[in-house]
Formats: sequence, structure tokens, C-alpha cells
Amino acid sequence: MDVIDRRIVQCLLRDGRASFRRIAEVAEVSEQTVARRYRALVADGAVRVRALPRHGLYGDQTWLVRVQCRPDATDALADALAAREDTSYVSVTSGGSEVVCQARTGLRDQGGSVLQRLPRTAKVLGFDACAVMHMYLGTRAKWLAFDDPLTDDQAALLHASDPQRRATAGTTDPELRDDVAPRDQDAPLMAELARDGRAGVVELARACGWSKSRVSARLEELLAAGALRVAVDLAYPRFGFHAPAYLWLTVAPGRLNATGEMLSAHPETTFAAAVTGSANLLVTVTCRTMDDLFAYVTTKVGALDAVHQVDVVPVLHRLKQAGTRLRDGRLIPT
Repeated sequence: MDVIDRRIVQCLLRDGRASFRRIAEVAEVSEQTVARRYRALVADGAVRVRALPRHGLYGDQTWLVRVQCRPDATDALADALAAREDTSYVSVTSGGSEVVCQARTGLRDQGGSVLQRLPRTAKVLGFDACAVMHMYLGTRAKWLAFDDPLTDDQAALLHASDPQRRATAGTTDPELRDDVAPRDQDAPLMAELARDGRAGVVELARACGWSKSRVSARLEELLAAGALRVAVDLAYPRFGFHAPAYLWLTVAPGRLNATGEMLSAHPETTFAAAVTGSANLLVTVTCRTMDDLFAYVTTKVGALDAVHQVDVVPVLHRLKQAGTRLRDGRLIPT
């Protein structure tokens, strides 16, 4: 990946639906070059952009599950978990003796959730589940660990031509009004955006059988209200990052929120959440090498007095990421 690819990806991480024109201004190349490079990154399984319902919109509860199993059964169990619609992240960790997955439970499960089925699986030696109490999803909570990050001027240029995005840039979790929440008739629009979060109005209108004006108005309404979140997923090894890890932290309760906010803003962080259990803060990080992971843990995490204990769990390989399957380090859209 060269500097142009990295600039395009960094623009997408900041605004997944930024126009090719605006990205071209930041990358200092033509709009046609940006479009061609982006399509090549998607075809190569390096990048995927999706627009998804906001977390908890349908009353689901998010869980982080650590499953200890027989080493000879790990891959098969992980693959079975990755195939489920109610899991979004599935990784093999701890040298191949543990599977970590992020799962959802809710009123729609009707007895078939991961948490209910795992204890009846003979391959499982034990498991531990913690509920997510709060996710840190603020405007600074983005993985941006490239060696050549965008400058402040470039980041400002990305939003300079879009007044509405500029006006809502500081909004992290707007209150969702009942009249704006997704409705049954939005199903075709939501399905297309889940497949391709950068789909344009013309493409969406054709797929949904709607008028362009209806698509444009409803899409703008859902995005502005926070009913949709634009998720940009990367195949990190394609960009030279080979050391992902889960950090299970035990933090003083009175300083939990401040610590979560602080860690979520680190460029290395891909996810941060306050969770139930003795390890009450989960942070996932993606570093280039194990040396970089060591430096992160000892300097950035180790400098925080509120952190009493850290369990560092390296990821051996990942089978599913943000709802997308991975194969040989590449994103495989379904």
C-alpha cells in the first residue's frame, strides 16, 4: 500500500461516505484516481464500508465471550461461531486454545443465542461472558495508527466543503426520535447500506425501487439522527499491522469512564468498552509488531494509575470482523 492508498483509507476512517472529490482534494490526486484506487482496495479485500443500525437500536445486548476449548476443536468451533448471524467478531487467541467472540442477544433470539448454546457444546471446556455496559464511540475513537497520519489541515479539508457534516461533527450519540428510527419500510434501504455503505443515491434508488428524492431524504434523515453509523473495516495485515490483541483491564470503578475515554482515543485502539466482571474495561488494539504492542502496553497503558491489572491476549488469527468473514487476511463480503 502506497501513500495514496493510505490517505484514501484515512479519509474513509474519518468519514466513510466522504465523496471521491473531497478525498481527492486531501490525497492531492484526481477524483478518477481515488475512485479507481478505492475499488481496487475493496476488490482486494483490504477495505469494506458498511452503514449499519446504531448499537442497541433494537434492544439487543452485546456480549464478549471467551471460550476455552480443546486445541484440536478450536478452528471448527471458531468457524461455526463466525457463521452465525448474531456474532460480529470471532478470533482465535491464547495460542489456539481460546476463542473470543462478540455476540448479540435480544428478544428475537427465542432460545438460540450463542450464550444458550455454548454450554451444550461438547467441544467447550469452559467459557466466560461479560456484558457490554458502554461503548466508547466518540469522534476521536478511531483506529488511526498509520506512520504518516493526515495533518490537521488535511483533516479539516476533508470536511470543509460539507456544512451539514461540519455542523454535526461533534455529535457522538444524538437522542433518537421515534419518528426518525428505522421502520419496516426502510428494510430494503438498510439491507443495501449494510452491503455497501458508500452506495450512492442512484444505486440505492434502483435497488430499493424508490425515487431518488425519497432515498436522499431518508438517508440524510437517518444519518443526521444517528440511526445509522458508517463502519469502515480494514484487513489490517494488508497495511502491515500484524499484532492485534485484546486487553482486559481492571480499573478503579470511579475512574472507569475517564480511562475508557482516554484509551479509546489512542490511535492503536480499534474498540473500547466498559464491561461487567472483574476485568471491567476491554480494549482491542492493532499494532504493527509485538514490539509495538509491548511499547503500547508498557508506556501508554502502564502510565495510567487507575489501571490495576492488564491481561494481554494476542490474536492468533481472526475469522470474522465487524460482521465480515476473513480468509487469508482478507475481508470476504457475503
